[in-house]
Amino acid sequence: MPPLADVLVPPNGEGTRATVLRWCKAVGDTVVKDEPLVELETDKVTVEIPAPADGTLIEVLKQVNAEVNPDDVLARMSLSGESTAPQAAVLPTAPETSGGTPVVSDARDARKPLSPSVRRLLKEHSIAASDIEGTGRDGRITAQDVTRHAADGGAGSQRAPERGAPERAPAAPASAPPISPSGSTRVPHTAIRRRVAEHMARSLVEAPHVTTLFEADLTRVLEHRSRHSADYKSRGARLTLTAYFISACVQALRVHREVNATFHADALELHADVNIGVGTALGNQGLIVPVLHRAQELSLFEISRRLDRLVEAARAGKLALEDVRGGTFTISNHGVGGSLLAAPIVINQPQVAILGVGKVERRVCAVQADGVESIGVRSMCYLTLTIDHRALDAFQANAFLSLVVSTLQHWREDEL
Repeated sequence: MPPLADVLVPPNGEGTRATVLRWCKAVGDTVVKDEPLVELETDKVTVEIPAPADGTLIEVLKQVNAEVNPDDVLARMSLSGESTAPQAAVLPTAPETSGGTPVVSDARDARKPLSPSVRRLLKEHSIAASDIEGTGRDGRITAQDVTRHAADGGAGSQRAPERGAPERAPAAPASAPPISPSGSTRVPHTAIRRRVAEHMARSLVEAPHVTTLFEADLTRVLEHRSRHSADYKSRGARLTLTAYFISACVQALRVHREVNATFHADALELHADVNIGVGTALGNQGLIVPVLHRAQELSLFEISRRLDRLVEAARAGKLALEDVRGGTFTISNHGVGGSLLAAPIVINQPQVAILGVGKVERRVCAVQADGVESIGVRSMCYLTLTIDHRALDAFQANAFLSLVVSTLQHWREDEL
């Protein structure tokens, strides 16, 4: 009997469950080592599972939409290159269609490969890739291109028909969400939305949450940004306010190590590395938290460059699993959407704290200079820190946030 090999679900770190999104191969297909075999969708990213060796796919144990856990067996392969299983369980490899309209496969697809998240969105919205002009590198279609096209009803990004060619009739919304007799519409949750909801509900049940509120004067930060933004851009990085918040948190977390920690029933685990996650919105699809690992080793410029790349990858659906694992502290910059004040009450377990950053606005304040108090206009924002009260107390939370505020308000010019 030829040797067999199991195809396993890899360990996912914080994301313990996944869903089988798509099989790239069918039973009976010959596969090459490291060739994509199946795609899994976790609450964080879409992951391609490669073939562990050369051989033949002989059995599929987890079908599309099945939920799987780390180390579950997805399929079995024959390492001899000869199939030893019947062909009855062959999975379809041709692209699916909806209402007779091709969803993914066309000449454009062959020229420019589509990421798993883009293929999924095209299928969900019954859109042909040829109808979308890609804005990604080399003209590739990004997840944002698909969601924008769907939101525009397909009118904003379709290419004009060639001269002499008949105009196509608008595609019927074959897979539109069903409308109830009352006129309401049911929109199925994405896997990311379901998992985030479960994670948030569990966090609220497990951890008693307490929030403290401070106000920060960002006038010096904005002056520093104004002086150095062009230089950063010329070197390949956008200097955003989020980069300053990350840098300030790194400095505070190195002093107050108990905030950069994991709560266990018998101990508080203090982490040596400062791995800061940044909440990134994905439109109606939900949110994701890419992580800047070992941020304590990064300058402000390096933070800016890495943050820029992570956010771009998140919105294009190109994050790797390692990009969302191992976070020890999280920042939610809700101010980018115009919010002045919000308390992120759901801690990203198993972390013990999350920082909320509000919108920066010009406000009239009392200003002290050389012991003299006057009235002035300053660039202010609200900062909130929500803590797991099992691990931290108000004294520790206030001490940490005080240092963050002080670092921002007295930003050094040499901090590059």
